Amino acid sequence: MPSKIIFHVDMNSFYASVEAAYDSTLMGKPVAIAGNAEARRGIVVTSSYEARARGVKPPMPLWEALKKCPELVVREPNFERYRHASKRMFQLLYEITPLVEPVSIDEGYLDVTDVHLKMQAIELAKYIQTRIKKELNLPCSIGVAPNKFLAKMASDMKKPMGITILRKREVQTRLWPLKAIEMHGIGAKTADKLNKLGIHTIEDIALSDPLYLKAKLGIVGERIHERANGIDQRPVDPLAVEEFKSIGNSTTLPTDSKNVTQIKKVIMNLSDSVGRRIRNKNVYAGNIQITIRYSDFSTITRSSKLHHPVHSHKEIFEAAWSLWQKYWSGEKVRLIGVTAMDLVERGHAFKQLDLFSYKKDEKEEKLSSVVDTLKNKFGENVLLKGTQLGSKDRSDDLRDKNKRGTSLEKDFLRKDLFHNEKE
Repeated sequence: MPSKIIFHVDMNSFYASVEAAYDSTLMGKPVAIAGNAEARRGIVVTSSYEARARGVKPPMPLWEALKKCPELVVREPNFERYRHASKRMFQLLYEITPLVEPVSIDEGYLDVTDVHLKMQAIELAKYIQTRIKKELNLPCSIGVAPNKFLAKMASDMKKPMGITILRKREVQTRLWPLKAIEMHGIGAKTADKLNKLGIHTIEDIALSDPLYLKAKLGIVGERIHERANGIDQRPVDPLAVEEFKSIGNSTTLPTDSKNVTQIKKVIMNLSDSVGRRIRNKNVYAGNIQITIRYSDFSTITRSSKLHHPVHSHKEIFEAAWSLWQKYWSGEKVRLIGVTAMDLVERGHAFKQLDLFSYKKDEKEEKLSSVVDTLKNKFGENVLLKGTQLGSKDRSDDLRDKNKRGTSLEKDFLRKDLFHNEKE
């Protein structure tokens, strides 16, 4: 069976590049995207390669970035502009093959095995890169390999505007010498665990006993052992993004109700559950939706785009409760649902942090992690607040998994990946 030909297309310094494409005066200049730009209290989200050469890298505080590079041009993020550029980029990729798997706003995989029969892989990669640059004025790097993992590793090897071919037979010479943390799929925490085990390089991972790694790291250990040896059986799945677009829960009330206190508790519980699920997936939500089904079975859904991506139950609840207050008709309710939408991976999420809120956010992040660990181990209700439990007879209902909420993840999948929900 012939080897697959997989491309990983990775847009270079996407937000900054989009800004430069929009405003040609920024071309060739050190540019940073950061919130609170005028107040100079933001955090750098991304920076152009000219800025990176001066030491400006995310998530650096803006004041520090300006100290390193006084001539730094700072722009606040324009997500509508970035979404539009992303849509155009993926439309172009779909012209090449229907086998496109978007990973995030600025990267995706293509299975070009069949297209390769008509054009050499390197020629096809150059064609895609040239079209994106010519039509969108945006740079990208492309990794070419027999599987997704190797394609991803290859695209990181030469930026910006690089095209890198990585064959499986080259894994030992090109990947094994790299540090473990440079391997796609290994974060700082896993790298730290590996270092404590005396495993420092990708070669160390590849030559370790897979059973030992699995015992120490769980399924992650088994997976990274395969990857370190160049093995990745995952297909390019155009439908995978549909599973990653929304996470929600709904619950049918024991009796139709318009008791605001009771309903607020339900929305709080649903928000808590949705928050834990998106944190388990290591994603953030850019849009929160509420579903209200009345006693006559008429149903409305309303959503609100957020100022910044969120993943804490508190922020999800605040957005959901605001929607409830705005759109509830005052009639008795049969079912309520809360859904997190416009999901993005943690590395691509943005929040306008400033020096006054950064420590607070860091504290809340650690607290959420502890709470999630306890709930994963001991069950949903181990740490429910008094306001969430309510009276004794109602708490029995809330301990029932079905009362806690059922998944809306499949119910609210949108057909168009780039459709913008309106409030």
